Amino acid sequence: MSRMKDRLKSNSVCMNVYHKVFARFIAVFTRLSPYLATKYLYKKYTGKRLNLKNPQDFNEKIQWLKLYWQHPLVAKCGDKYDVRNYAKEVGCSEALIESFGVYDDATNIDWDELPQKFILKVTSASTLNMMCDNKSTFDYEAAAATLNRWLKVDYGLDRAELHYSRMTPRILCERLIETHDGKLPIDYKIFCFNGSPELVLVALDRATEVKRFFFDLEWNSIHFEKDQTVKQAAFIERPRSFNDMVHYAKKLAAPFPFVRVDFYDDNGKALLGEMTFTPDRGMASHYNENMLSTLGDMIKLPQGY
Repeated sequence: MSRMKDRLKSNSVCMNVYHKVFARFIAVFTRLSPYLATKYLYKKYTGKRLNLKNPQDFNEKIQWLKLYWQHPLVAKCGDKYDVRNYAKEVGCSEALIESFGVYDDATNIDWDELPQKFILKVTSASTLNMMCDNKSTFDYEAAAATLNRWLKVDYGLDRAELHYSRMTPRILCERLIETHDGKLPIDYKIFCFNGSPELVLVALDRATEVKRFFFDLEWNSIHFEKDQTVKQAAFIERPRSFNDMVHYAKKLAAPFPFVRVDFYDDNGKALLGEMTFTPDRGMASHYNENMLSTLGDMIKLPQGY
C-alpha cells in the first residue's frame, strides 16, 4: 500500500487530479460546516486536534478568530483593492503602491495603457498573482484567460477562510516592485496584536526557496522555526523605512485582535503589500512549539463571543 501511495505521489497527472478532487471536497465541506471543515483541515495539516473551546497557541487562536470574530473590516482589509481605501481613511495613503487599474473582467484590460512592467493580482485571494517583467514578450490572451479563470475561484471555500468569500473578485494592476537587480523585494511582515506592532517576519528569496527570519522591533533575532538557528539571521539588515512601516502598521492594525501587515522597502520608502488575518491558514507547521505558544499568548481574544 505504501509503495502504491509513493507511485501516485510521483505521478504529476494523478496528483493534479487528486488536488482538484480534494479542493472540490473541501469546498462542499466548508459550505456545509465551516466549523467541521476547519477541524478536519487543521488535523490534516498540523497533525493536532483543534481546541476551539479553550484555544491556546497561535494557530488555534487564528482559527477561533476566523470562525467567531468576523468584523466587516476583516473582509475589507483582506481585499487587495478595498484595503487601499481603508489605508487612505486611516492616513496611510503615502504607503500605497502605484496602481494602474482595477477590472472585473480581464478582457477589459487595456494592455497598451500599462507600463512595461506590472503585476496583476486577484483581489479576493492570497496567492493568485501574475507578474509581467517585459510587456513585449507577455502573452495577453493567455494571461486574460488565466485571470478570468482565477476570478471564478472561491478562495474562501477552497481553504475554509470565509472572509475571502465575502470579497468581490477583481483584478488589480499595480507597479511591479523589484530590487535593483530585478529580483522580488524582501517582504517585511509585521505581526500586530490588539493594534500594537510587536514582531516582524522577514521573507526573502520568495521566487525560489523562501527563507524566513523573525525579529523584534529592536531588530533582535528570534529563534522560531524548528530547524533554524538565530545566527542565520545575522546578515539580514533592518530596512531604511522600518520606522515608517511600524508607524503605518499601528494605524492599520488598530481595530484588530490580530493582523499581519506586510510591507516592502522601495529605496527607503515603505510600501504596503497586504493585510493578512489568517497567515498560513492558521495551520503553520514550521514554527517551533515555544514560538506558537508565545504568539498565542500575545493574542487577547475578544470577549462575549
